[in-house]
Amino acid sequence: MSNYVSTHWGTYKFSVDENNKIKLDNWELDSSPTEFGLGLVDAANDKLRIKQPYVRKGWLDNNCKSDGNRGRDDFIPISWEKAFELASKELLDTKKAFGNSAIFAGSYGWASAGRFHHAKSQVNRFFNLFGGFSSSFQSYSYAAAQTLLPHIIGLDLYSTLDEHTSWEALSKECELILMFGGMPLKNSKVSAGGVGKHVTKQGMIKCIENGVEFINISPLQDDAPSFLNAKQVPIRPNTDTALMLALANILIKNNAYDKSFIKKYTVGFESFSDYVLGKKNNQDCSPEWASKITNIPVKSIKKLAEKIISKKTLISISWSLQRASRGEQPLWMGITLAAMLGQIGTAAGGFGFGYSSVNSTGDSYDKIPWQSLPQGVNPIKDFIPVARVTDMLEKPGDEFLYDGKKLTYPDIKLIYWAGGNPFHHHQDLNRLVKAWQKPNTIIVNEIWWNPQALHADIIFPANTALERNDLMLNPRDPTIVANKSAMKSFENSKTDFEIFSGLAKKLGFLESFTDNKSEMDWIKFIWDKSSQAYKKTYKESDLSLPSFEEFWEKGYFEVPAPRIEKIMFDKFRRDPSRFPLQTPSGKIEISSDTISSFQLPDCHSHPYWFEPYEWLGNVDEYPLHLISNQPTHRLHSQLDNAEMSQKNKIHGKEPVMINSKDASDRDIKNGDIVLLYNARGKVLAGAKISDNIMPGVVVLSTGAWFDPDYDLNIERHGNPNVLTKDVGTSSLGQGPTCHTTLVELKKTS
Repeated sequence: MSNYVSTHWGTYKFSVDENNKIKLDNWELDSSPTEFGLGLVDAANDKLRIKQPYVRKGWLDNNCKSDGNRGRDDFIPISWEKAFELASKELLDTKKAFGNSAIFAGSYGWASAGRFHHAKSQVNRFFNLFGGFSSSFQSYSYAAAQTLLPHIIGLDLYSTLDEHTSWEALSKECELILMFGGMPLKNSKVSAGGVGKHVTKQGMIKCIENGVEFINISPLQDDAPSFLNAKQVPIRPNTDTALMLALANILIKNNAYDKSFIKKYTVGFESFSDYVLGKKNNQDCSPEWASKITNIPVKSIKKLAEKIISKKTLISISWSLQRASRGEQPLWMGITLAAMLGQIGTAAGGFGFGYSSVNSTGDSYDKIPWQSLPQGVNPIKDFIPVARVTDMLEKPGDEFLYDGKKLTYPDIKLIYWAGGNPFHHHQDLNRLVKAWQKPNTIIVNEIWWNPQALHADIIFPANTALERNDLMLNPRDPTIVANKSAMKSFENSKTDFEIFSGLAKKLGFLESFTDNKSEMDWIKFIWDKSSQAYKKTYKESDLSLPSFEEFWEKGYFEVPAPRIEKIMFDKFRRDPSRFPLQTPSGKIEISSDTISSFQLPDCHSHPYWFEPYEWLGNVDEYPLHLISNQPTHRLHSQLDNAEMSQKNKIHGKEPVMINSKDASDRDIKNGDIVLLYNARGKVLAGAKISDNIMPGVVVLSTGAWFDPDYDLNIERHGNPNVLTKDVGTSSLGQGPTCHTTLVELKKTS
C-alpha cells in the first residue's frame, strides 16, 4: 500500500520514516512530474508557519476597528476560544448593523486540490448558512474571456476549455499551430482541482512527430518549449490584435478567406470587413499599418499570411493576452481569424484558448460529473468582478459597468479570506494596501506569515494538504486520488472545516454546517455521490467506481473513461441548424449586436484595435514593458517559501530577465540588484541577462511574497504587482490588466 497526496501541480507518493520525517516522491505513473511540488514538505514545516491564533494589537486597542496600520503592526497570540469569540462577535455585529452584504467573503486562489477541504467550498457553505455575503465572480486568469465568450461563441469559459480539440486529433490533421503568446510548458504543470498525469508535453511531442509546425508570436523565446523548434516572431507586447487585423486584411484583399464558412457559420463579417479595409474610420489595417504598431517587418507579416493560408492552421491564443488593456480584443480577433481560415469544427485547425495554460486543455477525456461539498445558495446578490476589489473598497455605493449592466459596489465592513493571497494576484498593491485599511475587520485562515496574514486583524492558523484527509476529484482528469494525512496538525493549527465548525458553534448553526459528519464522513459522502453520478453518466458502458474501502486502501483509481478525439464545434459544423451555438444568431458572432447595444466606448461591436493605455508605441518616462508571467519554480505565490523557489532567487530577490542591450545601456550585469520603478511603486529584483527576450521588454514573474518597506516606499522581494495598474480590461469584462505596464530600471548602488 502506498500513500499519496494530490495537489494542483501533481500527485506525489509520501512516506514517513521512524523519526516522523516525511519524504515526497514523484508518482511513477506520471511521465512528466512537477518537481517543485516536492517542496510542499519544506513549506509545511517552515519557520514561517503560524502556530496558533493571533489578533492584531492596534485593532484590539482601537476597539476592534481599523486604525490604518494593517501591515505594520504587532500581533498578540490568543487561544482558539478567544479567537472564535472575537471573530463571531464581529460577524454578528456586522450582520446586525449593516446586513450580510457588508461582509465580503474572499476565497480566491488554489488553496486545495481536495474536494472537501477546498477553501472556497468551505467559505461558501459557511457564509450561505450565516445569511450570505458579497462575492466575486470570474478568475484573474481569464476574466475578460469569461465575459466575452458567451456573446461570441455561446459557451462559457469552462465549457470552451472542455470542448478544445484534443492533441491527439490535432496531431493527425493540423499542419501549423500559430501561437499568440506562445505555449509555455511550465504553465501546463498545473490544473485547478488537481493533477494525476501530465498530458501536455506528450501531446506536443505527438504533434511534432507528425510534422506539425509551431510559430511563436511572443516577445519571449521561452514562451515556446525548445523541443517544438518553433520559429519566433518577436512582437511588441499588447499588439497581437493589430497583427491579426493585418492578417485578416491580407486575406480579404487577396480573396483568400473561406467565404462559404463565413456565410454559413458566422454573422457580422461585413461590418468587420469594412473596418479592416478602412471604410469605417479611414484607417486601412494593412501590413504597413500593423508593422508600425507591432514592430514586425511588413515582409514578415505578409509571409505569415501566406503561411496560414497555405497550411491547415490552428490559431492559439494564450490566457495571458487577455490580461491586458482591452484584453477582450485579441481573443475575439483570434476566433475571427480562425473563422476566416474556415477550419473551425475540424481537427485540422480552428482556434484554441489556453493550450498549455493548464494541464487538461487538449486532453482526450470527457468531463466527468464529480460531486463536491454542498454549498447552499447565497441570498445576497451583490457581487464584483474578481479584479475590482480595490475599487469596491474605495468607492462603496458607486455605480460601475459590467457586461452591459450597471452594478453598485457594496459597502464592505468586514472581509473574511480563506484560500488565496490578494497581495499576490491583485494589481497596484500600494493602492490595495490603502484600500485594505477601510473595513472595520479583516479575518483570515492562513498557513504562513505571508503578506495576507500580516495585513489581517484576526488570524486562524490553517493546515496544509499534508495535514488532512481528502479526495482529489478533477472533472477534467481521469485519476482519483486518496489524499491521506501525512503529518499531524502543525502546532495548534486546524483545517478550514474545523475552523468554520468552531465559528458555526459560536454562531448557533454547528449542526447545519457539519450535518453531523466528520471529515471522513464527508469524504465518503462525496465519493458515494460521485460514484452514483459516474455510474449514471456511463450506464451504457456499465462503468462504475470501486468501493470506497477498496479505493482508499489502494490510494488512487484510474477512471476507465473512454478516450475520445475531441474536435471543438464538430457538431455545429456538420449541421448548424440542428446544433446551433447558444448565441442570439446561433452562429459565431464576428460582430455582436448584443455588445453593440451596450454602447461601450472601450468595446465595440466587433474586434477592434485600441491603443493600450501604456505601451512601447508611446514611450515617455518609462521605456521598458514589464511582463509578469507565471513562475517556473512555484504556482503563483504558493511554495515561494520552499527550497526550490528560494534557490532561484538572486540575493534573496526574484530574478528579472533583461535583454543584454537594455542591461548594457544601464551598466547592469548578471546578479546585480536592480530597482524597477514607475509612478505606482518601486521594486527590488535580481538581474538575469538573456537574449531570449526582445529589447525593450523585461520579465519579472509573479508570486514573490509582497515585502514592503513602508518607510522607504519600496518592495524588497520582487513582486511585480507593485508596478501594475489596477484598471479593468474594458467596461465589458473588467478583467485585470497586469500585462500592460511600463517601467524603468537601474542598478542599485
